[in-house]
Amino acid sequence: MKAPDGQFDAENYLAEPGKGRTISNYRKNEAVFSQGGIADCVFYIQTGKVKVTVLSEHRKEAVVAILGKDEFCGQGCLAGQPKRIATATALTECEIMRIEKDAITRTLRDEPIFSQMFVGHLLSRMIRVEEDLADQLSNSSEKRLARALLNLANFGKEGMPEPIITKVSQETLAEMIGTTRSRVSFFMNKFRKLGFISYNGTIEVHSSLLSVVLNDPPEIT
Repeated sequence: MKAPDGQFDAENYLAEPGKGRTISNYRKNEAVFSQGGIADCVFYIQTGKVKVTVLSEHRKEAVVAILGKDEFCGQGCLAGQPKRIATATALTECEIMRIEKDAITRTLRDEPIFSQMFVGHLLSRMIRVEEDLADQLSNSSEKRLARALLNLANFGKEGMPEPIITKVSQETLAEMIGTTRSRVSFFMNKFRKLGFISYNGTIEVHSSLLSVVLNDPPEIT
């Protein structure tokens, strides 16, 4: 898709259906793709949030990512992955574009602007995965929760931070940071008392929560 100046318009390409591209709406808890399924396309999230989980052979589920607007998932098929190694589930109502493998491969080959944008996305995801691993290995569960909330609210990304939907449950947060629901509940109450977060239909994250990640938080008296 070309802009008026003749340049490829990646934004319009990812906004409108076309050859090899379809847009579907997903209900909360509806699977976008499932672990073990055929990996034959890439998904682009236009609205909503998606949870990516992995199920071990012992039937233990782990949350590996929470993805949101303008993020891709299922891109392993481009590296020759024949089957999905994870499950992607809509955490909220979502609008998601499905791009056939042949279609996105052709666009990556023919359109340098799209290729640069897509590679930038992959590098950002890789950095986030490395940061999450370092977070799990070196930080307390309190700091891991604070960082997870900040990420969900898009702190540090382009645009204004946004409230976190209440549909991101404490169970999901516990799975994300590798702790128990009771610990998440304790720290969420602590953050609220300190004014780092507030509840009003949604979980609103305030910039003061950064102090938990950067420094030791103040104690409740």
